[in-house]
Amino acid sequence: MKLENLNKTPEFKASKRVGRGPGSGMGKTATRGENGQKSRSGASIPAWFQGGQSPLYRRIPKRGFNNKQFETKYAVINLSDLNKFNDGDVITPELLKEKGIIKKQLSGVKVLANGELEKKLTVKAHRFSSRAVTKIESKGGKAEVI
Repeated sequence: MKLENLNKTPEFKASKRVGRGPGSGMGKTATRGENGQKSRSGASIPAWFQGGQSPLYRRIPKRGFNNKQFETKYAVINLSDLNKFNDGDVITPELLKEKGIIKKQLSGVKVLANGELEKKLTVKAHRFSSRAVTKIESKGGKAEVI
Protein backbone atom coordinates (compact mmCIF):
# COMPACT_ATOMS: atom_id res chain seq x y z
CA MET A 1 0.00 0.00 0.00
CA LYS A 2 1.37 3.41 -1.02
CA LEU A 3 0.40 6.86 0.04
CA GLU A 4 -0.77 7.84 -3.46
CA ASN A 5 -3.12 4.80 -3.62
CA LEU A 6 -5.13 5.73 -0.52
CA ASN A 7 -8.71 6.81 -1.10
CA LYS A 8 -9.93 10.11 0.23
CA THR A 9 -12.10 9.75 3.33
CA PRO A 10 -15.70 10.94 2.84
CA GLU A 11 -16.55 14.31 4.32
CA PHE A 12 -19.33 14.37 6.89
CA LYS A 13 -21.86 17.16 7.05
CA ALA A 14 -22.29 18.57 10.53
CA SER A 15 -25.76 18.07 12.00
CA LYS A 16 -28.06 21.08 12.24
CA ARG A 17 -27.76 22.44 15.80
CA VAL A 18 -31.01 24.28 16.43
CA GLY A 19 -31.58 26.69 19.29
CA ARG A 20 -27.87 27.51 19.66
CA GLY A 21 -26.19 30.90 19.66
CA PRO A 22 -26.77 34.02 17.66
CA GLY A 23 -24.82 32.91 14.60
CA SER A 24 -26.85 29.86 13.70
CA GLY A 25 -29.98 31.74 12.72
CA MET A 26 -32.04 29.03 14.40
CA GLY A 27 -32.34 30.43 17.90
CA LYS A 28 -35.43 31.39 19.93
CA THR A 29 -38.13 29.08 18.53
CA ALA A 30 -35.57 26.69 17.01
CA THR A 31 -37.38 26.37 13.65
CA ARG A 32 -40.61 25.20 15.32
CA GLY A 33 -42.70 28.30 14.58
CA GLU A 34 -44.45 30.48 17.15
CA ASN A 35 -47.41 28.66 18.74
CA GLY A 36 -49.37 25.45 18.42
CA GLN A 37 -49.18 21.82 19.44
CA LYS A 38 -46.08 21.06 17.38
CA SER A 39 -44.08 23.89 18.96
CA ARG A 40 -44.43 22.45 22.47
CA SER A 41 -41.92 20.08 24.02
CA GLY A 42 -42.78 16.39 23.91
CA ALA A 43 -45.21 16.91 21.04
CA SER A 44 -45.86 13.78 19.06
CA ILE A 45 -49.10 13.55 17.15
CA PRO A 46 -50.20 10.15 15.81
CA ALA A 47 -50.42 9.85 12.04
CA TRP A 48 -54.17 9.17 12.19
CA PHE A 49 -54.96 12.25 14.31
CA GLN A 50 -57.18 14.69 12.41
CA GLY A 51 -56.99 17.76 14.63
CA GLY A 52 -59.95 16.91 16.83
CA GLN A 53 -62.20 16.13 13.87
CA SER A 54 -64.11 12.87 14.22
CA PRO A 55 -61.61 10.31 12.91
CA LEU A 56 -62.20 8.39 9.70
CA TYR A 57 -62.36 4.99 11.37
CA ARG A 58 -65.26 6.24 13.52
CA ARG A 59 -67.11 8.01 10.67
CA ILE A 60 -67.34 4.96 8.42
CA PRO A 61 -70.40 2.79 9.15
CA LYS A 62 -69.73 -0.64 10.55
CA ARG A 63 -72.09 -3.05 8.86
CA GLY A 64 -72.42 -6.76 8.39
CA PHE A 65 -71.26 -9.82 10.22
CA ASN A 66 -67.63 -10.52 11.04
CA ASN A 67 -66.76 -14.17 11.62
CA LYS A 68 -63.27 -13.47 13.01
CA GLN A 69 -64.10 -14.34 16.62
CA PHE A 70 -65.58 -17.71 15.61
CA GLU A 71 -62.85 -18.83 13.20
CA THR A 72 -61.14 -22.16 13.79
CA LYS A 73 -57.41 -21.79 14.39
CA TYR A 74 -55.18 -24.82 14.29
CA ALA A 75 -51.81 -25.36 15.91
CA VAL A 76 -49.63 -26.07 12.87
CA ILE A 77 -46.73 -28.55 12.85
CA ASN A 78 -44.51 -29.74 10.03
CA LEU A 79 -43.42 -33.28 9.21
CA SER A 80 -39.82 -32.33 10.02
CA ASP A 81 -40.93 -31.67 13.64
CA LEU A 82 -42.01 -35.31 13.98
CA ASN A 83 -38.47 -36.68 13.47
CA LYS A 84 -37.85 -36.17 17.22
CA PHE A 85 -39.97 -39.23 17.99
CA ASN A 86 -38.90 -42.89 17.81
CA ASP A 87 -39.88 -45.36 15.10
CA GLY A 88 -43.38 -46.77 15.58
CA ASP A 89 -44.57 -44.12 18.09
CA VAL A 90 -48.21 -43.02 18.22
CA ILE A 91 -48.26 -39.23 18.15
CA THR A 92 -51.22 -37.41 19.70
CA PRO A 93 -51.83 -33.69 20.33
CA GLU A 94 -51.29 -34.27 24.06
CA LEU A 95 -47.87 -35.81 23.38
CA LEU A 96 -46.93 -32.88 21.10
CA LYS A 97 -47.85 -30.41 23.82
CA GLU A 98 -45.95 -32.42 26.45
CA LYS A 99 -42.78 -32.43 24.27
CA GLY A 100 -43.12 -28.65 23.67
CA ILE A 101 -43.58 -28.89 19.89
CA ILE A 102 -46.87 -27.00 20.18
CA LYS A 103 -47.67 -24.43 22.85
CA LYS A 104 -51.47 -24.40 22.63
CA GLN A 105 -53.78 -26.92 21.07
CA LEU A 106 -56.25 -24.19 19.94
CA SER A 107 -59.08 -25.74 17.86
CA GLY A 108 -56.89 -28.71 17.00
CA VAL A 109 -53.63 -29.70 15.37
CA LYS A 110 -52.92 -29.55 11.64
CA VAL A 111 -50.00 -31.43 10.08
CA LEU A 112 -48.33 -29.85 7.03
CA ALA A 113 -45.93 -31.51 4.60
CA ASN A 114 -42.92 -29.20 5.10
CA GLY A 115 -39.68 -31.12 5.51
CA GLU A 116 -39.03 -34.84 5.24
CA LEU A 117 -40.29 -37.55 7.55
CA GLU A 118 -37.63 -40.18 8.28
CA LYS A 119 -39.53 -42.57 10.55
CA LYS A 120 -42.58 -44.82 10.49
CA LEU A 121 -45.12 -43.10 12.74
CA THR A 122 -48.83 -43.18 13.52
CA VAL A 123 -49.97 -39.56 13.67
CA LYS A 124 -53.31 -38.61 15.22
CA ALA A 125 -54.36 -35.04 14.45
CA HIS A 126 -57.45 -33.02 13.60
CA ARG A 127 -56.38 -32.00 10.07
CA PHE A 128 -53.77 -33.09 7.53
CA SER A 129 -52.68 -31.59 4.26
CA SER A 130 -53.00 -34.06 1.38
CA ARG A 131 -49.23 -34.08 0.78
CA ALA A 132 -48.59 -34.77 4.46
CA VAL A 133 -50.82 -37.86 4.31
CA THR A 134 -49.00 -39.23 1.26
CA LYS A 135 -45.58 -38.60 2.84
CA ILE A 136 -46.57 -40.30 6.11
CA GLU A 137 -48.04 -43.31 4.29
CA SER A 138 -45.05 -43.60 1.95
CA LYS A 139 -42.86 -44.23 5.03
CA GLY A 140 -45.26 -46.94 6.20
CA GLY A 141 -46.97 -44.84 8.87
CA LYS A 142 -50.63 -43.93 9.36
CA ALA A 143 -52.40 -40.56 9.43
CA GLU A 144 -55.53 -40.76 11.60
CA VAL A 145 -58.04 -37.91 11.81
CA ILE A 146 -59.36 -37.43 15.35
